[in-house]
Amino acid sequence: MSLDVSSKDYWSSTARCTIGEKCKFMFNNELLSDVKFVVRDCEGGSESTKKIPAHKLFLAISSPVFYAMFYGELAEKKDSIDISDCDHKSLLELFRFVYSDEVNLNADNVMQVLYLAKKYMLPSLADKCTEFLRENLNASNVFDVLQKYEEKDLEDHCWEVIDKQADEAVKSDGFVTIEKSVLEALVERDSLEIREVELFKAVDCWATKKCAKQGVAAEGSVKRRILGERIVKAIRFPVMEQKEFADVVLDTDILTKKELSDMVKYFSSLLIFPEWCSETTRRGRKRISRFESGIKVKSWSHSTSIPHSLVVSVDKEINLFSVRLFGSEYKEYSVTLKVTDSNGVALTTKTGTFMSELMENEGEEYHGFDIVFKPPVVFQAGKKYFLEASMGGPPSWFGRGGSSQVKHPGVTFSFANTEGVVELRNTTVSNGQFSEFEFTLN
Repeated sequence: MSLDVSSKDYWSSTARCTIGEKCKFMFNNELLSDVKFVVRDCEGGSESTKKIPAHKLFLAISSPVFYAMFYGELAEKKDSIDISDCDHKSLLELFRFVYSDEVNLNADNVMQVLYLAKKYMLPSLADKCTEFLRENLNASNVFDVLQKYEEKDLEDHCWEVIDKQADEAVKSDGFVTIEKSVLEALVERDSLEIREVELFKAVDCWATKKCAKQGVAAEGSVKRRILGERIVKAIRFPVMEQKEFADVVLDTDILTKKELSDMVKYFSSLLIFPEWCSETTRRGRKRISRFESGIKVKSWSHSTSIPHSLVVSVDKEINLFSVRLFGSEYKEYSVTLKVTDSNGVALTTKTGTFMSELMENEGEEYHGFDIVFKPPVVFQAGKKYFLEASMGGPPSWFGRGGSSQVKHPGVTFSFANTEGVVELRNTTVSNGQFSEFEFTLN
C-alpha cells in the first residue's frame, strides 16, 4: 500500500529532524490524528465552529486530565469532542504548547489560555501566562486579572498596579464588574493614588451598575444598601474639598441626614471630625516640585567634575521612590546619583544612562527623566540628606524660582545649598536640577 500525500510530506519533512521537531510537525496536523476538538470560532459568528485535529497520546502524556479523558476508567470513546468553554484560537495555543513547548500569547488570548492551562493541569503553561500578565498588567485589565486568578504573586502585583494607577483603573470596564469583596478591599487601602472625590464617583458608578443589573431604581437608599456600611464609611469624605463634596456627594443621596449634617458642621469648623469616617489622607505615591513655576529652557552644560548637589529634609518620615532630573528633548544622559545621610553614610547610589522624555508640571511641559530607587530610600523626620548627581550629556533644561520650603498635605520639604556651591555652575535652592520628588508618607 502506497503512502498518502500527507504521509509522504511527513517522511520528507522529518527524516533528519529531532524528536522535538517531529512533535512540533504534528501540531494541528491531520496525519495520524485520532481525535478532533470542536470549538467555537469567534471570527465566524456565534454559531460557527472549527475542528482541531489532535493525537490522544500527545495530550495524555502532557496532561493528567487528558490522560483520564482518553485512557481512564471512563475514557471518552468518541473521536470528536465538543469544547464549549473556550474559542478556537485559545485551545490551539494550548495544543501548540503541548506539541512544542511554545505558545503565542497576547492581550486577547492570555486569560483564556491561562484558564485552559489550569483546567487541563499544565502548570508550565500557567506559569508562562502568569508571567505574561505580570509584564503586561495595566489600568485597563488589572481588575479582570485580579478577579480571575488567585496566584499570590500575581495578586500582589495587581494591587501594586491598582495603587499606582487607581485613577485610571476605576474608570476601566473591568471595575464595574468586580465583586463587592474586592471593592471593600479597594476603598480600605491607604496606598491608593487617587483623589477621594474620584474614588467616590467610581463607587457610586459601581453601585448604579449593580442597581441596573438587579432591575431596581438607582436611588440613594438602594445604592447605600448595595454598598453596605463598610464601603461607605471607608470613603474619606473629610479630605474632599467642600465644593467637591457639595457638587458630587450630595446629589447621590447615599449619605444619611445625620452624616450630611456632620459633614456640613465639619466644613464649617463646628465639628472636629465625623466619628463615622476617617479624615486620614491616603498614602499613595505623591509628587512635589521644587519649582512651582518658571521652568525654562537654557543651555546648561554638564560636567562630571562639577556635580549638582542639594540638601533635603522633611518634617515627617517618608519613603522616597524617585528623583526627577532635567534633560533636553529626547537626549541621553549618563548619571550617577548618590544619596547620603548627615553622617556621610551612602543610602543608595544609582548609575546608568537615561533618556529624557516630555514631562509636565503645573500645566507646564519640560523634558526630564526619573532616577528610581528600589527599594525606596527612607528619609526620617528632622534629619538632613544630601543628593549629589554627576551628569554627562548635552545641555539640559533647568528650574528657576525654587523655594527653600515646599508644603504638601501631611509633609513639608525643606531645601538648602551644600557648602561651596557656585551660583550659575551648580544646583542651588533657587535654580538648577532635582525638579520633582516622588514619595509616600510613612
